[in-house]
Amino acid sequence: MALVDSESELDHGDVAPDFELPGTDGETYTVESFADEEALLVVFTCNHCPYAKAKFETLNDLATDYDEVAVVGINPNSTEIKPEDSFERMVELVDDGTIAYDAYLRDESQAVAAAYGAECTPDPFLFAREDGEERGSSDESSGGRPRDGEFRLVYHGRLDDAMNPEDEPTEHTMRQAIESVLAGEPVEIEEVPSRGCSIKWDED
Repeated sequence: MALVDSESELDHGDVAPDFELPGTDGETYTVESFADEEALLVVFTCNHCPYAKAKFETLNDLATDYDEVAVVGINPNSTEIKPEDSFERMVELVDDGTIAYDAYLRDESQAVAAAYGAECTPDPFLFAREDGEERGSSDESSGGRPRDGEFRLVYHGRLDDAMNPEDEPTEHTMRQAIESVLAGEPVEIEEVPSRGCSIKWDED
């Protein structure tokens, strides 16, 4: 197990890189699939890593507590290196209730993880939906209402201050960031990198 901290090249205000990935429910998801939500929490995670497993319940709680936020797990790990990160195992974890995110997706090609600059599991990225009205984007097909804006990065960092699997959190950092977004306020939280197992990249 290689332990790393995440340092993505995405900057605040960057648009969420798009994806088209299969989910454990048999559906295919893109960023646009979550356009009705106020925020999008994309977390690169997996089935096997103890750091990722320690945050299953945290992410489940966020998905349950915030109807306006889509919590999306993406598993990019090579199954040649870690067979337990298979799509079949992902489905099992969702079916037995261990994972209860809004969507759990498989990044088989690892292209999405590369686009986000993800480095570890878990690696969380919080995006806020830009107000379409501010961009003047309304049309007759939407009844004159503003079209949904793009998701832009507002926070990239740890979920909480429990940096090791056995630790108990005392500061719920991502929850604070989400509360700021939903209140229409800027996220002004120090970004401490997430820590976890390195993403298992396919060998060239």
